[in-house]
Amino acid sequence: MATTVEFLRDYGVDLRGNGQKRWPDEVKAQIVAESLKPGVTVNAVAARYGLRANHLSEWRGRARDGTLVLPAMEDDGFCFASLVLSEGNTPSLPVRSGQPGKPEAQPLGSIEIALGQVTIRLDGAATATRIAEIVRALGPSP
Repeated sequence: MATTVEFLRDYGVDLRGNGQKRWPDEVKAQIVAESLKPGVTVNAVAARYGLRANHLSEWRGRARDGTLVLPAMEDDGFCFASLVLSEGNTPSLPVRSGQPGKPEAQPLGSIEIALGQVTIRLDGAATATRIAEIVRALGPSP
């Protein structure tokens, strides 16, 4: 069985002679993602990795601010993203006959992801998984 030191080194953690640890951002992101799962506490996750809970709380704050990019959740089919509507005509959704108020699903015309001077245009049939991959590849907002 691996010791704690071997375990941490396998994850790429730099262990210094004075006891300090330097955690790679990828490892921090995975630990933060683990701490965000339902029913899990910051203290329990911090103890599992031998770090202080306040460090983990700081990393969680960085994730909220967008300076620490979290890995994609494998089992989660839904996620939230900020949405900016450009000015212009907003299409109205058709209503199914016999079911007032329930819009009929229609493919979108196109999707634009803009970051600085770069704009990525996708057709409306792009899957949520593909869009998430592209956003993740772009990295955090400046």
